Amino acid sequence: MRLLVVGRLSGQLATAVKMAMAHGAKVQHVERGDQATEQLRRGQGADLLMVDYRVDIAALIAANEAERIHVPVVACGVDADARDAADAIRAGAKEFIPLPPEADLIAAVLSAVADDERPMISADPAMRAVIALADQVARSEASILITGESGVGKEVMARYLHAGSRRADRPFISVNCAAIPDNLLESELFGHEKGAFTGALARRIGKFEEAHGGTLLLDEISEMDVRLQAKLLRAIQERVIDRVGGSKPVPVDIRIIATSNRDLAKSVAEGTFREDLLYRLNVVNLRLPALRERPGDIAVLADHFVKKYAAANGVPVRQISADARRALQSHRWNGNVRELENAMHRAVLLATGPEIDVDAIRLPDGQPLNAGGHGAASDVGVAARAASTADAVSRAFVGQTVAQMEKTLILDTLSHCLGNRTHAANILGISIRTLRNKLNEYADEGTAIPAPQSGVAASGYAA
Repeated sequence: MRLLVVGRLSGQLATAVKMAMAHGAKVQHVERGDQATEQLRRGQGADLLMVDYRVDIAALIAANEAERIHVPVVACGVDADARDAADAIRAGAKEFIPLPPEADLIAAVLSAVADDERPMISADPAMRAVIALADQVARSEASILITGESGVGKEVMARYLHAGSRRADRPFISVNCAAIPDNLLESELFGHEKGAFTGALARRIGKFEEAHGGTLLLDEISEMDVRLQAKLLRAIQERVIDRVGGSKPVPVDIRIIATSNRDLAKSVAEGTFREDLLYRLNVVNLRLPALRERPGDIAVLADHFVKKYAAANGVPVRQISADARRALQSHRWNGNVRELENAMHRAVLLATGPEIDVDAIRLPDGQPLNAGGHGAASDVGVAARAASTADAVSRAFVGQTVAQMEKTLILDTLSHCLGNRTHAANILGISIRTLRNKLNEYADEGTAIPAPQSGVAASGYAA
């Protein structure tokens, strides 16, 4: 993990830095907030900022965000009282570390905030076969395309490949192509020169240069605009990039890993993805099976998440009861590993007895995991209710135009996904770009659009 320390490096802060280095952090140091932003702008990336609470943390975060640099901040300091800690948190810091430091606290904060510790855990033969293939190609320089449903762990696999590569001691940089608007993604990837466009107040190093010598993960590559795909293809073929507004090419040495939860061959047929780019990316394809296709992983992953979140929340590790294990095995896990992780996090917090029983494992709406039952009689009842509901819904659509039905479907799906655009687009089978265009059209008509919300739908487990 890359740690950037901001403040005067003396006394107890120096001790905290040594502890962080002992836990594997690679540390850089500046004294002022503006120096930190400038260093990040130049491509000297960081996974975490450890900032003296006397530095203007709010100004530092605002300056970073103006450059679209999003790095979590942990405040620290000697002789800080509760008010100082509260002010730092209100300014945007994720945590406050009192100094002199405790080694366990430093380790816990580094792990919790950076969240680099996401090991590849599997016991199912279907997944073990994919891991074996990953082990075989990890040390190569081949581009790799990782595919699978949302939530199966594609970014976890990408980090696993990087850790097993010859570039393991170099940067691992991830870019979510679906989360960045098209007009900003080019600058995010390739950087820009001062004055290249309105707001470009200084040179900004892009993710390609930041990943120099290491690995660049292009997450959800299917959402990239076709025009930008052409520039990406040149960068992959020739290993040079052009900054926005730049006058000369910049050489880069990187390995490309891309992920997609879509069928890119179908996207090629539809004209939304370049065929030559697909060939460049898909030298090796790792398809991660859905969790329901690898039932042998459910128990081992559940046990892992119980230990992880018991430690994070300072509660004892409880065993999962036999009934709870059966309920976990019978659930379909449409959200895959991400859904399982969220469920076990809730279970750790809700369990009250000596074991985690089935009542502690809840769905996002608070219902028990087995609320619908799994027997044949229950299935018949569910089918009957579904048929009745479908008939009522179909009757309600009579008299509406196709555009009205489409609007209703899009908005209802977006509400179901808690406003998460990417998840809604996946369910609807359209690109995130198409969804955004539709939502802008509805907003212009005066329709209220569900805002993105934080929560289960935005879990940190790799998609």
